[in-house]
Amino acid sequence: MAGGGARFTLRQLEYFVTVAEEGTMAAAADRHHISQSAVSLAVTELEKVLGVQLFMRRKSRGIELTGAAREVLPEARRLLAHAGEVQSIARSLGQSVSGELVLACYPTLTPFVVPEIVQRFPARHADVTVTLFEGSVAEMLARLSDGTCETALMYDLGIGPEFTRTVLYSVRPYVLLPAGHRLATTGPLSLTELRDEPMVMLDMPPSAEMFREVLAVGGVEPAVRFSTTTFESVRSLVASGVGYSLLLQRPSAASTYAGPPLVYRDIEEDVPQVDVVLVHARNARLTRRAQAFAEFCRETLTG
Repeated sequence: MAGGGARFTLRQLEYFVTVAEEGTMAAAADRHHISQSAVSLAVTELEKVLGVQLFMRRKSRGIELTGAAREVLPEARRLLAHAGEVQSIARSLGQSVSGELVLACYPTLTPFVVPEIVQRFPARHADVTVTLFEGSVAEMLARLSDGTCETALMYDLGIGPEFTRTVLYSVRPYVLLPAGHRLATTGPLSLTELRDEPMVMLDMPPSAEMFREVLAVGGVEPAVRFSTTTFESVRSLVASGVGYSLLLQRPSAASTYAGPPLVYRDIEEDVPQVDVVLVHARNARLTRRAQAFAEFCRETLTG
């Protein structure tokens, strides 16, 4: 807001955010069921109040965000979210939380934690709608930073100091082997036994780097035969006999899409555990629904 002078409105901020998301004034107008001139006027007035240009208008390519707009956009989203929170508080008189909670989740975690969330969280907060986004660490952190996502479930890998983390539980890497493999026995397995064995690598950053560090504890340089970005592809490739793999999450079933079963073996060496964490941007004030979700995760998912 401009000190002592004109002030922007929430409606102006809302139209600004919509134009940024839709890419054109016309699309933003359609989304709000108003005229294009009304959106354009609101954005122009907002630019005057803020004293910066937010969009470059180009006839052939629509609009482009300026550097100032990219800086303002995350804060505008947060301010609108909290404005909605004020409205929710007033309507519910403090008795409930409501609205849409955008949850980011690392793909290999989703099948292990999200089903319980969607089954149990609505029982506590029926007026909250959880929307799921899956992506890489970089994509999730970007969404937390720009305000398009409030909170994320992920491994404590590659997360900078600008994010707040709450540890929920820890997992320890293990070795995955086809049932007919010579090492597919019981008990802990020394990493040294994997030397010269072909490997199937889960290559979704930063997983591959972490697994290489684990193998280095046993002096093993992985001989990667196949790389894949999906959890079940790793399991099916290992089951087919092309090599071993390392994973963090351990399904209760040893069967795979490909059919043949798998054998899970713990690692004998002292390898580091990896924390599963709930993350949000350090400079973001959590909405009541995000606070309620964090409390739910601490009670339900902590091990």
